Amino acid sequence: MGKYTDQQIIKSWKKNVQPWVAAIREGEIEERLLVTNQAILNAIFSKTPKAVLDIGCGEGWLVRELVDSGIHSFGLDAIPEFIEYAQSAGGGSFKAISYEEISSNTFSEKFDVVVCNFSLLGHECVNHLFEQVSTLLTRNGSYIIQTIHPIIACGESKYADGWRAGSWLGFSDQFIDPAPWYFRTLESWEFLFKQNSFNLHEILEPMHPGTNTPVSIIFIGQFDG
Repeated sequence: MGKYTDQQIIKSWKKNVQPWVAAIREGEIEERLLVTNQAILNAIFSKTPKAVLDIGCGEGWLVRELVDSGIHSFGLDAIPEFIEYAQSAGGGSFKAISYEEISSNTFSEKFDVVVCNFSLLGHECVNHLFEQVSTLLTRNGSYIIQTIHPIIACGESKYADGWRAGSWLGFSDQFIDPAPWYFRTLESWEFLFKQNSFNLHEILEPMHPGTNTPVSIIFIGQFDG
């Protein structure tokens, strides 16, 4: 077994539920306020969906925004405590479920968009999710992912797939035990879509208005199976 695993990610997030909820609800993450929150909303709105599934919804902010825009929305997260916060805030529907448990039997309904907003940090669980997403989509539905930009996030490390140590640099001192994450190159992200019969329609690079550098990358795929 390697140094890092998908389960370590879950263990870390369970320890950091309350500081993360505070960071989101109190606007502590500048790049989200300036760029990435609106970027993911614009990507979803571009598909004019009637129903959206947010996988890795956290405390539910995106679901609430979509519901406020008149879109039926459902949020899933592997951390039950996040779902409790989401449900208490109202707006949309929520369910605690691990990524490994997601399948064609998870819902009786289909969604026009499945979105993962900075919620694909693992390895095997992400591969499994890609295999299952098409079963959750309506005909011509879209799979939208916003994640860390691989070229910017690579830093001084080798530009190759593999586990990386986590960090809470820039966050409050309330955060502990940072989760590891599985780095994927741009080519590897594109391959995941192709391997699972998604046509990658768009790749967007939301830019920071101050530095004019990309702060994330957004993939928009349509299932062609």
